[in-house]
Amino acid sequence: MEISIHSKTFLLSLLFILSHPLSFLVSQACHSVDREALLHFKHNIISDPSKLLHSWSLSSDCCSAWEGVGCDPSSGRVVHLSRSGLISDNDFIVDTYMSGTLSPFLGNLSSLQLLDLSNLKNLEGPIPPEFGKLSNLTHLFLYTNKLRGSVPWTFQYLFRLEKLYLGNNDMSGSVPNSVFGALSSLLELGLSGNRFSGPIPNSIGKLVLLTKLELQGNKFSGRIPTSIGKLKSLTYLDLSQNRISGRLPQSIGGLSRLVLLYLNHNKITGAIPSSISGLSSLRFCQLSENKLRGTLPPSLGQLPKIERLLLENNKLSGKLPATIGHLATLTDIFFSKNRFSGKIPSSFGNLHKLQTLDLSRNRLSGQIPPQLEKLQRLQTLDLSSNPLRLVSIPSWLSKLKLFRLLLAKTGVKGQLPMWLSSSCISILDLSGNAMAGELPHWIGNMTSLSFLNLSNNAFHSSIPIEFINLSLLMDLDLHSNKFSGPLDSIFSKQTQDPLGQFNSVDLSNNMFTGPIDEHIGETPAMASIKSLILSSNKLIGTIPKQVLDLKDLQQLDLSKNHLNGEIPPHKANFPVSAFMDNPGLCGAPLPPCNPS
Repeated sequence: MEISIHSKTFLLSLLFILSHPLSFLVSQACHSVDREALLHFKHNIISDPSKLLHSWSLSSDCCSAWEGVGCDPSSGRVVHLSRSGLISDNDFIVDTYMSGTLSPFLGNLSSLQLLDLSNLKNLEGPIPPEFGKLSNLTHLFLYTNKLRGSVPWTFQYLFRLEKLYLGNNDMSGSVPNSVFGALSSLLELGLSGNRFSGPIPNSIGKLVLLTKLELQGNKFSGRIPTSIGKLKSLTYLDLSQNRISGRLPQSIGGLSRLVLLYLNHNKITGAIPSSISGLSSLRFCQLSENKLRGTLPPSLGQLPKIERLLLENNKLSGKLPATIGHLATLTDIFFSKNRFSGKIPSSFGNLHKLQTLDLSRNRLSGQIPPQLEKLQRLQTLDLSSNPLRLVSIPSWLSKLKLFRLLLAKTGVKGQLPMWLSSSCISILDLSGNAMAGELPHWIGNMTSLSFLNLSNNAFHSSIPIEFINLSLLMDLDLHSNKFSGPLDSIFSKQTQDPLGQFNSVDLSNNMFTGPIDEHIGETPAMASIKSLILSSNKLIGTIPKQVLDLKDLQQLDLSKNHLNGEIPPHKANFPVSAFMDNPGLCGAPLPPCNPS
């Protein structure tokens, strides 16, 4: 499990204290300049409900009695100030708050090495330019507040700074070129979750010691500077959720220590450079939601440690390179929503650690290579919306331990294969095919199902009574088939409370008959339903009041049936369209019923 940045910083502050034991020795009285600076900071705090500054009193010494303050014993100067929003209390981490502004007087703490005012949630206003006077500062943490304004140009004088985190504030403007160029000691830089704009300065290439760069969730634009290839120590690069455009620079292949690369949700164009093979330490690669074009370079198969490869929602085309089959460490492939064509390479059968294979919404054709039978760790197979012309679902899929199988719009015909009855599949999507026949009685054996979509096929028959055994099913879509008979087996199905309660049910465009059970609201399966679509069937009778009173129901469509009588009074605001084309139906929101 990953440790949050807040917990990491708290631990880092603790490590800083342990590595600077002198700050906890009995020291001489606090220097008057530092005392004045700290009291001015306290004066600017208008609310301190957690009493983080309670010990900061005029009658005590700031070095020996003020919590969060550490001093050098020989000089009495403050070297450590940490009043972050996460504090330790009897082995628990407690969330705390503070409101106010940053005092410019803190810039007078000339010996300060660590300043941590992170996660206080309500520190507002700009970062004072006087902070540029803290020439001994090595660690500055101000993230998760409400700070505004830009990065002060005076930060270029913080030449000893090793870690700078300003993320999750409301800061804006461009980052001064001079600042990036001057912080030559910087190891970690976090500016994520702000409104910074403009290009990433080319001077970033001067931060040659940088190991971690977090700029995600801003409005940075322009190209990724070619100088980024000079950051030979970089292990973590996150530029996601910005407005970055242009091509990926060839120089990115020089980042041989990079472990994580997140460039998703930008406007990056062009082809993936062949130099990507130089990322020999890369484990996580996320390039989704861009405008990448061209074919995948065969050199992609030379990433010896890659685990997750996410390229979905781009404009990549051509054949999938067979060299991807060399990526023995790969656990997840997400290539959906591109323009890949040709066959799925049989070499994919060599990816023995693969857990997810998502090639949906492409232009792939031909049979699914039977070599995929060797992927015994595969949990998700999504080949939906490809012109595969499968005709039948391959029987060798029964040898896999699939959790999700999605083959929508792949040309499948015929009936449901019986091997599904003994599978552990939880999510099954076979919609948009030419499947036919009856819904088999053994459907009740698929007790792991939580999502079932058989819509837009040619299934017929009533719903078998065994359907009630699907006690984990939460989303059901059978629309646009030829199902008939009553609805009882669906709405009275069993649950494993709180699991198995319906979120959504779409049974529209079928031939279901009979009335809607008046006790529908009492069945456990319907207790928290969000969407109920029953339009275009042959349902008769009146609308039970319990249907309209289902407490979580947000979408309802009973139109184009043979329902009659007065619509029961209800609080929910369902549109007229939910009831139209039922000739015998009346009452709000339809016209009122004729008095007898």
